[in-house]
Amino acid sequence: RWISLVVVNFQPSELMKLLMILYVSDYVVRKSSYLNDLRRGFLPLWFVIGIVGVLLLREPDYGAFVVITAIAVVIMFLGGMSLKLFAGLASALLIGFVLLVLFEPYRMDRIIAFMDPWADPFGKGYQLSHALIAFGRGEWFGVGLGGSVEKLFYLPEAHTDFLLAVLAEELGFTGVMVVMLLFACLLIRAYQIGRLAASLENYFSALVAQGIGIWLGLQALINMGVNMGVLPTKGLTLPLMSFGGSSIVVSCIALAILLRIDSENRQRIKGILA
Repeated sequence: RWISLVVVNFQPSELMKLLMILYVSDYVVRKSSYLNDLRRGFLPLWFVIGIVGVLLLREPDYGAFVVITAIAVVIMFLGGMSLKLFAGLASALLIGFVLLVLFEPYRMDRIIAFMDPWADPFGKGYQLSHALIAFGRGEWFGVGLGGSVEKLFYLPEAHTDFLLAVLAEELGFTGVMVVMLLFACLLIRAYQIGRLAASLENYFSALVAQGIGIWLGLQALINMGVNMGVLPTKGLTLPLMSFGGSSIVVSCIALAILLRIDSENRQRIKGILA
């Protein structure tokens, strides 16, 4: 999962998310006429994704594999994949993800803990039970900035995976809603930038912009779901907020690319109007 660069540790799965967006977007644009052709358009791309998936599962990093696969499927759909093929692929992937959980004991343990964290609050359900305690203590407006008790070594990974639970405790329901709305605005803006790029016939940039929005939005959704006990515990950071160099740096690079696409859209519009 981590590669030591002496000064810092690097998490390759974070960079792979961005690289996969660029690769799949380019592939879809180049092979747009063959996208619904199983042999010429579909299988070559999924051979590459399969190699990446095997490497991620060997780490193991199941969460990153799910996010990367979901990004690839949605970009293919936005690029012109038929609804029938999209539905079939999504169903097959869902079955595959379930099987990966069933045949790996530690993943099944997380599902069991997710179903009833209070059954074993000092063991398998420890993280989730303390996250829920933090949400409960926060109520509407929180206990005040810096006033969290759960972050004082009660809640594991309070600075990364369970940052939202600490935020909920300190800023309450209001603070959580503000964070959710900000991520929604980011997702909507990325989609708008992508649509504008597509209308200007810059299809690669359009798919990249929308792919970045899907990635940040989906990962934020999963992280929030885990913190609230809506989804099983998974080690995915909250983009742009959780502590961690790899996640922050790659997310900022992605936003820089998104801003570049927006800038190129504006330049093209000025050129057209001129």
